[in-house]
Amino acid sequence: MDRYRVLPGATVSLADWDPADSGGFGGDKSAARDRLRDLVERLADLQYLLWAEDRNKLLVVLQALDTGGKDGIIRHVFGGVNPQGVRVANFKAPTPDELAHDYLWRVHARTPGSGEIVVFNRSHYEDVLVVRVLGLVAQERWERRYTHINDFEALLVDEGTTILKFFLHISKDEQRKRLQERLDDPAKNWKFSVGDLDHRARWDDYTAAFEAVLERTSTEHAPWYVVPADRKWYRDLVVAETIVSTLEGLAMHLPPPEEGLGGIVVI
Repeated sequence: MDRYRVLPGATVSLADWDPADSGGFGGDKSAARDRLRDLVERLADLQYLLWAEDRNKLLVVLQALDTGGKDGIIRHVFGGVNPQGVRVANFKAPTPDELAHDYLWRVHARTPGSGEIVVFNRSHYEDVLVVRVLGLVAQERWERRYTHINDFEALLVDEGTTILKFFLHISKDEQRKRLQERLDDPAKNWKFSVGDLDHRARWDDYTAAFEAVLERTSTEHAPWYVVPADRKWYRDLVVAETIVSTLEGLAMHLPPPEEGLGGIVVI
């Protein structure tokens, strides 16, 4: 999955990344789904080790344009893990109390503790994405935030957090189809907001904002991955492969048992 990783300092043009890429699977959804099932089972084992060892922590950041598939990733990749050790943090429009503090205040409190996996469904990056596109603060203010965010993530890593960041890269035409499905299916109407069309009208502005994020905040310690998201089954596979490979690289072990357990018989 390294080919989807944004190298530190690289110039990013999302036009160079194919949102319909399906890797070596072509159109073989069956083989990809078999592989995903194996990865989800492996992730459950690794999460058990992470929780038992109580030493490492994993932060997964999901960002995308509307319909990119953040909820789908959470459902399909993390659906088999023990919810005791996994939390999902959703970041919506800040409350008055949150606005009274710095923009990272609400984020820091929701980062993972030892043994935990936390998934950010949207994140602190909204403060250099939607804030930038909609002009909610002055440019000189959001420009400073790239440095803040890099320093914040370096702090988390220094304190034992592994960070993986995924931009779910969807094409404009695929987004159109998914938005229309939400309108055409009564069971999905609740997912649609007229405001989604306002954001869609700013597609080029959001693309430029995401390119800046990828260029300026993909680091060795907190890399970004550009995940092809037009094919949902391949999107899920790329994220699962990356997470499983990263957790395996932590070389985790079960903690040693308490001394004197040999010979004990429970009656």
